[in-house]
Amino acid sequence: MALRVLQAVAAVAVLCRFPVTLTRAGDRSEGTPGQSYVAAVYEHRVILNPEPHVPLSRAAALKHMMSNLDVYEEQAARAAEQGAQIIVFPEDGLQGFNFSRLSISAYLETIPDPQSEDWNPCTQTDRHTHTEVLQRLSCMARRHRLYLVANMADLQPCRQTSHPTCPHDGRWQFNTDVVFRWDGSLAARYHKHNLYFEKAFDAPPTLEVVTFDTPFAGRFGVFTCFDILFHDPTVRLLEQGVRQMVYPTAWMNQLPLLSAVQFQRAFSLGANTTLLAANIRADSLGMTGSGIFTPGTAIYHHARAGQPEEGRLLVLRIPVLDTAWLGTETRAKGQAGGEGEGEAGGETTRGEGEESQHCQEDSLSTSPPAFSPSSPFPFTSSMMYDPFSFLLLSGSEGQLTVCDGRFCCHLQYRRSTQGGNTELYALGAFSGTHTVNGRYNVQVCALVRCLGSEVSSCGQEVEEAESRVDFLLEGKFRTRYVYPSLLGSSMVLEQPDQVKTTADGRVAMEHSGMTVGLVTACLYGRVYDQD
Repeated sequence: MALRVLQAVAAVAVLCRFPVTLTRAGDRSEGTPGQSYVAAVYEHRVILNPEPHVPLSRAAALKHMMSNLDVYEEQAARAAEQGAQIIVFPEDGLQGFNFSRLSISAYLETIPDPQSEDWNPCTQTDRHTHTEVLQRLSCMARRHRLYLVANMADLQPCRQTSHPTCPHDGRWQFNTDVVFRWDGSLAARYHKHNLYFEKAFDAPPTLEVVTFDTPFAGRFGVFTCFDILFHDPTVRLLEQGVRQMVYPTAWMNQLPLLSAVQFQRAFSLGANTTLLAANIRADSLGMTGSGIFTPGTAIYHHARAGQPEEGRLLVLRIPVLDTAWLGTETRAKGQAGGEGEGEAGGETTRGEGEESQHCQEDSLSTSPPAFSPSSPFPFTSSMMYDPFSFLLLSGSEGQLTVCDGRFCCHLQYRRSTQGGNTELYALGAFSGTHTVNGRYNVQVCALVRCLGSEVSSCGQEVEEAESRVDFLLEGKFRTRYVYPSLLGSSMVLEQPDQVKTTADGRVAMEHSGMTVGLVTACLYGRVYDQD
C-alpha cells in the first residue's frame, strides 16, 4: 500500500467525530453477554518477490502467492481453533509491493462483482477461469467456517470508447479487498480509492462505499490503509452509521504522531467504532502494528527492535456495535473485557461514562489543580514535515498557550520525572496545508517529548520516555473531524480519562496517572473542505 517507501509519510489522520460527547471513553460499554463475537487479525510477514519489477509467468506468480497463502491457511486454522468468527489479513499480503503496472500482470485475477452475481469459488470452480487465488481463499473460509477478509490484485477489462478513464492497455488494475462468508461464497469486493505511490494500480473510476452483513455481528464496512486518512470512503461509511470496520493495511510507522497502533486506536476511540486492523510485518520498511480495537477495549501488537521478524495472530472477543442488528440503541452499563498483547502492552479503562446520541454543550472538564504559569519563548521546528510552533514546558507544573496564526493550543500540566532525568517536552501547534507525500489541510495540537536537549530535536521520532505527565490539552478547531491520541513509552497505548467537545469547536483531552512515560499526546483535526 500506502506507506511503503522508506521516506515515511507525513500524513495526518482522520477522526470522524459524530454528534456524541465522549466522556471517560474507556468505560463505554457496547454489549451484554450474548451480544459479542470473536474477531482475529493476522500481522503477516509477507514472503516477497525479490525482483518485483521483473515480469513473471502466471505459474511463477501463483507459486509465490501460494507460499503466502500457506501461511494464511495455518493462521486461519489457529484462529478457528480459538473460536474466531472473522479474520482479517493485511494489504499486499499475497504478492508484496513495489511492482510496476506490467510486472504485476501475472498476479492479477478478475474478481466478479458480488452485487451482480452469487458465486462460491470453492464449489463453483468452473464458472470463472484463472481464479486460483480466489478459490484458495474461498476454500479456506469454508474449511474453517470463518468470514475471511484478504487483499489481492484485481483486473477489470474496460473500453476507452465507453470509459474515458480506461487505461491505454484496456484494463483497470485495482488494489482490492475481498470478503468471503463462512461457506466460501464471495460477500464483498472493494477497490481501494486513495492510492499512495502505487504504480501498479489504478484508482477506481467511481467511489465505492462497501459493506457486508454477518449473522453474528451485523454490518461491517471495508476500506484499505491510506483510505483512512480521507473523507471518501471512510467518513461516508461512518455517516451511514457503520460502526464496525475491517481494515487491511501496509502501514509504515512514523513517530511521534503517526505510528500504526497509535492511529488505529485513536480512530476507533474517536469515531466510536470497532476497527479490525491487519498490518504487514516488514522491518526494512518500518511496517508493523496491528490490532482489534473497540471504543472500550483493545488488543494490539507492535514489534520492537530485536524481536524475531515473524507474523502475529491476535484474537479477541468483542461486543457487537451494530445497533440495527442488536435491535436497540441501548447504552448498556458494564465493560467488555480485553487485554493488551505483546510488547505494546495493553490499556486500562478508567472511570464511568456513557454515550450520548446528541451533541451536548458540556463543560470541558472538572477544574484541574492550579498550575504556576510558565513563560517560555516560542520557536519553530519541523514535525511530520510541517513547521510547528512550539513552546517548551518549564518546571514540574505549569500552563501555556502556543499559536500558529489564529489557531491556538492550551496545556495545563504536572509532571514527575523518574530517576532525576531531564527530558525536554514541548507543546506544538500547526494549522495549514500539509504538502509532503500528499496534500491535505490539518489542525494539530501536540504535546511531545523532544529527542534531545536542543529545541531543534522537538518533533523528531521518539519511542522511549520516563516522565509521567498529568495534563489537560485543549484546542478550538474549525472542523468537526478531530481525534485524540495518547502514546506512552515503548509503544504502550494509554486511554484518556476524558475527551470532551463543545458546540463552538473546542476539544479537550485530560489524563492523569500514566503507567509509563509520555511520548505523545495529540488532538488532530482534519479540515477536508480545505484540501
